[in-house]
Amino acid sequence: MASCSSLNFTAVSSNPQKLPSSSISSPIVQRPFTSHLSFSKSSSLHSDQIPIRTHCGKLPQPNGAGFVVLGCARKKEPLRIMISGAPASGKGTQCELITQKYGLVHIAAGDLLRAEIAAGSENGKQAKEYMDKGKLVPNEIVVTMVKERLNGPDSREKGWLLDGYPRSSSQAIALEEFGFQPDLFILLEVPEEILVERVVGRRLDPITGKIYHLKYSPPETEEIASRVTQRFDDTEEKVKLRLQTHHQNVEAILLMYEDITVKVNGIGSKQEVFAQIDGALTQLLEQKQEKLGTVAA
Repeated sequence: MASCSSLNFTAVSSNPQKLPSSSISSPIVQRPFTSHLSFSKSSSLHSDQIPIRTHCGKLPQPNGAGFVVLGCARKKEPLRIMISGAPASGKGTQCELITQKYGLVHIAAGDLLRAEIAAGSENGKQAKEYMDKGKLVPNEIVVTMVKERLNGPDSREKGWLLDGYPRSSSQAIALEEFGFQPDLFILLEVPEEILVERVVGRRLDPITGKIYHLKYSPPETEEIASRVTQRFDDTEEKVKLRLQTHHQNVEAILLMYEDITVKVNGIGSKQEVFAQIDGALTQLLEQKQEKLGTVAA
């Protein structure tokens, strides 16, 4: 950090009052001089800086004039994370753990779509027209929804976790054109045979809505076991088709995010999987902090 004596200061008053020599160190603006401020010799401020006025009492003051230091304290830069994983890869669980620890805004395109339709927004009405006809919602509509959510005040302040999106290179390109570039792209990797086993064994309790698994998390009672049902698309044949589509989409996206991709082994307990993600995010935060420190020095 630059010391006070190395800066040029400008008097902030055209009618400075004389101060007795014994009171040179008395503050004009009652704010403490803190060591974490980064000062710039330029009079301009970056968009991510907060102007702070504070008195530098150890400077000699010509004619007893009061001088005010204009400093710049950089805001902490939020995280921008994308996460992708095949059906039954545990992505939903990891998103919960990430948002709980890091306070990121969780954004899932499917949730946005349902929320926009429920709210009756213009985007929602357009999307519903396609869905009612059994057609896929065009990229333009979905990208617009995602863009608006990423631009939300909470997303800009806290950072965001974009869940399962983009799903194609065209969607990734559209986000990039809007100025959205992730810091990290997390890819959960689980062997296909395990994914198939996880999906085929899933069961839904139609009364409570709770999800069970015949092997990993079986129903607690025989009564529950007798009423659980299987989703129509949780068959081996259909899940393999979904996995094939997922792999094709991911391959295209990875070409764009290759340099910032972290591949996570999705086998193991949720805590074991999260430990890998947590390590990557912690390292990313440290790198961001070092970068800010270098700029401020």
